[in-house]
Amino acid sequence: MTGLVLKLAPKERVLINGAVIENGDRRSRLAIMTPNANILRLRDAIHPEEVNTPVRRVCYIAQLVLSGDADPTEARRQLLRGIEQLSQVLTDPDSRAYLNQASSAVLEDQHYQALKCLRALLPREERLLAAQSA
Repeated sequence: MTGLVLKLAPKERVLINGAVIENGDRRSRLAIMTPNANILRLRDAIHPEEVNTPVRRVCYIAQLVLSGDADPTEARRQLLRGIEQLSQVLTDPDSRAYLNQASSAVLEDQHYQALKCLRALLPREERLLAAQSA
């Protein structure tokens, strides 16, 4: 098994199991060999003041698990509840596929994969909210 490969830009920061790691002056690749390591690219992190939509709220819960700031057991309940609520609104086939993948990832304690699937819904949510306010 090759593990997760992170491709980092110069000076990019990543959180791995609670430790912030900053890349040097060149692009690089890191192979994370430890299964179930909690990883979060800080450039992808949602800041608390940005948690203002339903998808962002669910993403933020997954992010809190990855940063070590949330109990995984409680977060699992909140994530599954949030994904279920999103599935009531986002009913198109693509959204359903992402939500199903996110749900499976949560059940397998793969919070990075869950966050990745949920983040894919952010552009769709933005379009829906923009259309609603127009």
